Amino acid sequence: MFYFYKDGTFFINIKATTKASKDEIRGIRNDELLISVTAVPENNKANVAIINLLSKKLKIPKTDIDIISGEKGRNKKISIHLEKEKNIDSILSNLNLPISKN
Repeated sequence: MFYFYKDGTFFINIKATTKASKDEIRGIRNDELLISVTAVPENNKANVAIINLLSKKLKIPKTDIDIISGEKGRNKKISIHLEKEKNIDSILSNLNLPISKN
């Protein structure tokens, strides 16, 4: 599973590709959400692009998203602080991906 939820925080495992032709969420593979961004991995530009893309796709404020590990690598763990009225299923549905709940 590429995500889990604990105590009001939603965690996502990400595999990032930088210097891509476009910013996009490509799918799920090996328990990771595959994300491509056009930004270069310098001066935190790619991390900012990843947060911007997730914010836009998941329809949540950028301030609710943090990179908690992997800031300098391709494999990252993201935390998303959820408001009580938002649920995980509605957020995941914004990705427009087939989600398995196994």
